[in-house]
Amino acid sequence: MHVVIATDGKLDVETASTFAASLSGPDGRVTVLTVVEVPRAFLHDMRGQWGAMDGAGVFSDDELFVDTPAVPQEAPRGWPGDDAMIERYLSDKLEQHTAPIVSALRTAGVEAEANVVESENVTNTILEQIDALGADAVVIGSHGQGLFQGLLGSTGTKIVRRCSRPVLLIRSSTS
Repeated sequence: MHVVIATDGKLDVETASTFAASLSGPDGRVTVLTVVEVPRAFLHDMRGQWGAMDGAGVFSDDELFVDTPAVPQEAPRGWPGDDAMIERYLSDKLEQHTAPIVSALRTAGVEAEANVVESENVTNTILEQIDALGADAVVIGSHGQGLFQGLLGSTGTKIVRRCSRPVLLIRSSTS
């Protein structure tokens, strides 16, 4: 059985890994997924607030100088400076959010891997990844962040309502 654990780094490692290992079984596998809301938007916001530094630029592997425009603008995909920063940011989030769970699963003898995905809509992206990965079941957390979160709906509860596969929702309180 293939189990996907969707986490934002706040999911209890022991609880999530124990349940996922039980669900996946001895010959199963687990993918630990973290979805990061568009870091590209963060760069755009920073450019809008602070502007770009004069003369700043990045050298690519081809020794091509790419100048940063002085006027804040949307960061285009393919621009080596922003792409390198985003790649590093996603890599850091992958490590922070998934490494403890992957390590616990591997220690328990479960085949485990980790994925990070950039997204503008976390819930939709998790659902798309569940389908793309061919998951048989999903483990996700709900942090119980109070009245407004309950009224608006957390990512965990949206996944429970919309996912076509079995979902284990791990309820945890944040302190």
